[in-house]
Amino acid sequence: MIARHLALLVLSALLAGCGSADAKDSSHLPVAQACFVTDTTQHPVVLEVASNSQDRQKGLMGREALAENAGMLFSYDYERSPEQGFWMYQTLLPLDIAFLDNQGVIVSIRQMHPCASSRSNDCPSYPAGASYWHAVEMNAGYFSSRQIEAGDRLIWDQASPCKP
Repeated sequence: MIARHLALLVLSALLAGCGSADAKDSSHLPVAQACFVTDTTQHPVVLEVASNSQDRQKGLMGREALAENAGMLFSYDYERSPEQGFWMYQTLLPLDIAFLDNQGVIVSIRQMHPCASSRSNDCPSYPAGASYWHAVEMNAGYFSSRQIEAGDRLIWDQASPCKP
C-alpha cells in the first residue's frame, strides 16, 4: 500500500514537471532588464532579446498577450537601411516599434497593426525611415503614453539605471 502511494506520488510529480516545462518553453529567448530614458523620466521594461535570424523572424508571432512593461528587442550586428523594417504577419497584437541606432538612441517610432491575411505577401511592411541597429516592439500606445520619442534612449547592455 505504501509502495503504491509512493509510486502515485512520484508519477504525479513527474507529470507536474512536464506541464511546467511546456509553460517555460513558450519563450526560449534571453531576457534583459532595460530602461527607456527621457529627459525627465525613466521607464523600466523587460525585453526578450532576439539576436539571431530565426528568433528575429519569429518575433512576437502568435502571441495573444504581452505584459504592460514587456516587449522584444531585435538586435543586429550591422546597420540596417531606412527602407528595411518589420511586418505583422501572424502577429495578433497591435504593436509600436522603436528603431534605435548603435548607441540605443531612438531614431524613429512606428505604429503597427495586426495583419489578418493568411498570405504573408498581403501584409504591409513598416520601414524604419532611418538607419538602425536595433528595434524594440512594445504594446500599442506604450511610447506615446509615456512621452517617449525620437532622441530618447534605451539602456540594456549594462546594469539598468532603473529596475522593473
